[in-house]
Amino acid sequence: MDGKLIIFSAPSGSGKTSIVQNLLKKDLNLEFSISATSRLQRENEVDGKDYYFLTADDFKVKIENGEFVEWEEVYENRFYGTLKTELERIWLQGKHVIFDVDVIGGLNIKNKFPDRALSIFIMPPSIEELEKRLILRSTDSNEDIETRLGKANEELSYADRFDVIIINDKLEKAVKKTETTIKKFIKS
Repeated sequence: MDGKLIIFSAPSGSGKTSIVQNLLKKDLNLEFSISATSRLQRENEVDGKDYYFLTADDFKVKIENGEFVEWEEVYENRFYGTLKTELERIWLQGKHVIFDVDVIGGLNIKNKFPDRALSIFIMPPSIEELEKRLILRSTDSNEDIETRLGKANEELSYADRFDVIIINDKLEKAVKKTETTIKKFIKS
């Protein structure tokens, strides 16, 4: 089986992670690609499960060694990327790779695997709703929320470059529409 890639991107707080978590519970033969990051590990996160946590210096060494499928410096000295070993790990299991990545990372993966990848952009119902969600999840400082909202406006401008745009106004509806889209893509 040639494994496919299902890419989810969205502004922070759009609900892409919730949609991905719901899809992983379904019978779609998907395995989550764990991203690497140089950001600090949050209290409830597990290294090797939520992310591969690296120092900025270690991340830069892996970049120089060509160990990433894609990577980006999202904020100053805060890197995110997909290690090549992640794709190999998942494809060796005979599964399709599902990504939860930032917008630029998603487009970079799609460009590297144009025929094997489906890129999905999760759209928030509005910027106001996005701000509410970021505040309610209580994981970011007010300063971080403002930074994320500023970045969200930029990220929304990339939506039309994705294969599919799904508006996440109601989670159950967004999950169902996404599941149907993925099933169709996997069969193609």
